[in-house]
Amino acid sequence: MATMNEKDYYAILGVSKDADKREIQKAFQQKARKLHPDVNKAPDAEERFKEVSEAYAVLSDEQKRARYDAMRSGNPFAGSAPASGSYGGYGGGYGASPFDGGFPFGAGFGGWAQGRSQRRSSSAYNPENGADVVVDVELTAEDVKCGVRKGVKYRRYESCGHCHGSGSVSTEHAHTCPSCGGTGTIGVDMAFLFGGGMFQMVCPECGGSGKVVADPCPECGGSGRTQVMSEAVIEFPPGTHDGDRVRVAGMGHAGTNGAAGGDLIGRARVAAERLDGSARQGFYVMGFATPFLALFAFLQSLSILAVICIAVFGFGVFQVLSDDVLHRTPLWWRRGGARFVSGFANALFYAVIMFWFVSCSSGLYYRPFFYM
Repeated sequence: MATMNEKDYYAILGVSKDADKREIQKAFQQKARKLHPDVNKAPDAEERFKEVSEAYAVLSDEQKRARYDAMRSGNPFAGSAPASGSYGGYGGGYGASPFDGGFPFGAGFGGWAQGRSQRRSSSAYNPENGADVVVDVELTAEDVKCGVRKGVKYRRYESCGHCHGSGSVSTEHAHTCPSCGGTGTIGVDMAFLFGGGMFQMVCPECGGSGKVVADPCPECGGSGRTQVMSEAVIEFPPGTHDGDRVRVAGMGHAGTNGAAGGDLIGRARVAAERLDGSARQGFYVMGFATPFLALFAFLQSLSILAVICIAVFGFGVFQVLSDDVLHRTPLWWRRGGARFVSGFANALFYAVIMFWFVSCSSGLYYRPFFYM
């Protein structure tokens, strides 16, 4: 989610940077009437309406607008007095986030090569536990039988060494957000639009937490963690099977602003036991065709539908046999059996319905409670 100083509120409303309050209100009225979800049924209308509402909430308030302009110029606390205490040392170095859009990684590792040139642009103080990192590890039959230790390399967030994970350089505690006063929301006056009253929305500066980092660490940008390439050893015990997981405590992503970190999870991948691809589909197709074949056998009918079901069943058998079945383990066959049962159960209902239709059309009029 883009933060306050990443968005150009003037461009969102279509006004100049020296526009007065009346021009801003008029521009918001025009855009809000077009984008209101009750009027505009486009898929992104609601999101765009929230965006213009956020822009209006900031630009229509003189103090918020002054703070926004200051943040865009690189001095985030220049436009207003702090809510509590002194905010010395807060400023500079705000660029686009290298991990745009999420916790812990969002859209991936964009910006990895740029390293420290990009910083978290938000001053929000939002402690959030680090996520687990799941790494797939390929194991051989010998590894499964005897157990094995495997070294892995992976990317993760690590607690920042400069601020020791807090996100702040010189202060131990977060400060109240000056934009929302610690409530986590800001109000937008909608009285002039659709007859509405005060509209509450998440504060774009603190992200709803109500707190901000007073003096963000220059290494991590205030998040309390940095991205690194890590190495770890995962020990898989004897008797490990495909899909089993081994947890290494504390080796996952570090949390933000001093929150607890996640774990590293090694997920065993054993080719001889893994049911996927054509074999997985083949077992399901065989199970799905079986109730219909049983129905046609019971009716002693060899119709076109029966021939189609035989062909479908044969196709499923071909898919299974083409997956090197001679080198598969009993676990692989059990998983295939479970997949077969799943297909059988899904098709059984339709086979019963077909049986009733066939019975009616042939004059049998099958009645399940006839003999009760």
